[in-house]
Amino acid sequence: MNIRKTTEKDIQLVMQIFAKAREIMRESGNFKQWPVGYPSEKAVIADIKNNNSYVVENEKNTIVATFAFIIGPDPTYSYIEGGKWLNDEKYGTIHRIASSGEYKGIMNIVLDYCSKFVANIRIDTHEDNSIMRHLLAKNGFKYCGTIYLLDGNPRLAFQKIIVNRENKNVFLE
Repeated sequence: MNIRKTTEKDIQLVMQIFAKAREIMRESGNFKQWPVGYPSEKAVIADIKNNNSYVVENEKNTIVATFAFIIGPDPTYSYIEGGKWLNDEKYGTIHRIASSGEYKGIMNIVLDYCSKFVANIRIDTHEDNSIMRHLLAKNGFKYCGTIYLLDGNPRLAFQKIIVNRENKNVFLE
């Protein structure tokens, strides 16, 4: 598998992956997260322009997953209710991660990639997203509390501190 920056040529495939992910969410009982039209094409274009949008390609260079990865403060993470972040160090946030559902292990691939750039990874999800909550627990994320999106909707917030082989946090500027 290969990860690369998303280009505008990829937008329609990315939107198809979001639609498939939405379908998978509904099949698992998650009816509230990602209503039709979210994530929007406009959001993907903004992520591309901000160099935050990525795609995961299989061995045939077919896009099988997408995500946004943003290093630096996330305004919706400045307040956390019912808990606290594991630390206040520099972090990266994974948003809008979605897969076509054809391959297992996408979360591991994305985490391996993101951990090359920052040792603290934060992510949030809807309380009804049992698939994501399972993947986060499986990958060593710790529940930290509840954050609120800009529209006021609550999300369960998680963090993982990546430790390298020498048991030191790794930060790349």
